Amino acid sequence: MQEIERKFLIKTELWQPSAKGVEIKQGYLSVDPERVVRVRVAGEKAFLAIKGKPEGIVRTELEYEIPKNHAEGLLKICLGFPVEKIRFKEKIGELVWEIDVFKGENEGLIMAEVELAHENQNFDLPDWIGEEVSSDSRYYNSWLSGNPYSGWGK
Repeated sequence: MQEIERKFLIKTELWQPSAKGVEIKQGYLSVDPERVVRVRVAGEKAFLAIKGKPEGIVRTELEYEIPKNHAEGLLKICLGFPVEKIRFKEKIGELVWEIDVFKGENEGLIMAEVELAHENQNFDLPDWIGEEVSSDSRYYNSWLSGNPYSGWGK
């Protein structure tokens, strides 16, 4: 019910996927600051998620599997444009890192997330981890759906 997550940019010259990734397409039905409602198609599965307002790196998250055809229908009525990415998973020690290689409007952005058991959990950073962006709302997928990385003037 609680998500405790830290986000980092990737040093692309040091990271290579160790396994095949999963294609993800997701959109947002609500991007209200108090709650976000996301629909996601990940491979052959689909999910609806409700996320509360972040308090630091902690927020409420409820996620439900839904029929894929329902998710595809919901994606057509989402705000902004869909966020498209390929998600790779890397197990480092006891933690699983999720590395998202963005496509479409957000191409060029590569970000890693790690979910923690508690806010102050210690963990080792892989050598391919760059700047932490956990507190920068520009890196929330809900923000990226309306403010593409390609338009940031990099």
